[in-house]
Amino acid sequence: MSDARFNPDCRDCPRLAAHLDRVSETHPDYHARPVAAFGDGAPRLLIVGLAPGMHGANRTGRPFTGDYAGILLYRTLHDLGLASQPLGTSADDGLRLMGCRITNAVKCLPPENKPTSNEIQRCNTYLRAEMEALSAEAVVLALGAVAHRAVLMALDLRPSHFTFAHGKLHRLAAGRRLVDCYHCSRYNTQTRRLTPAMFKRALRRARDLAFS
Repeated sequence: MSDARFNPDCRDCPRLAAHLDRVSETHPDYHARPVAAFGDGAPRLLIVGLAPGMHGANRTGRPFTGDYAGILLYRTLHDLGLASQPLGTSADDGLRLMGCRITNAVKCLPPENKPTSNEIQRCNTYLRAEMEALSAEAVVLALGAVAHRAVLMALDLRPSHFTFAHGKLHRLAAGRRLVDCYHCSRYNTQTRRLTPAMFKRALRRARDLAFS
């Protein structure tokens, strides 16, 4: 069943649909479909990532579950009281989120983890619906520049007016607040562009704003 925020049968992006078809052939046990958001249905904090990872969300069917990026994300959410357990391994592992929700700018696995501008724009319909469902007090945490721009697109705001910078708080129209954070990818953490301490500070700031 689909709604404005998600369509599990979406094939609006030919390149992504064809890629998922190939993945299904080589990995028949993988989810290999659009990945729905996960967490609280009426969150105070919405976390927006880039897209499902090949062996993470694309495999398990749940955002940031089963790959390296998810290890840091869910451990930090648990440390901050937003997740029931520190590790997410599968869609049926019993993990629950409290007051927060995780989604992606693009719901399908892109080749080389690089969605095109057109694919981001097509999928923005779903992120726009996610944003419209948020309360006025909710805070958005964007993981990476692509997610940052997708959030602005969903709100019809110009990126040139809101430059991405790790840890930066943007006050948007209608009282919306956006916090930027480098993506918790393996590359960013291994190169020390993003340390666990940096990530925790950004996530804590978003949490405190959302629940104050």
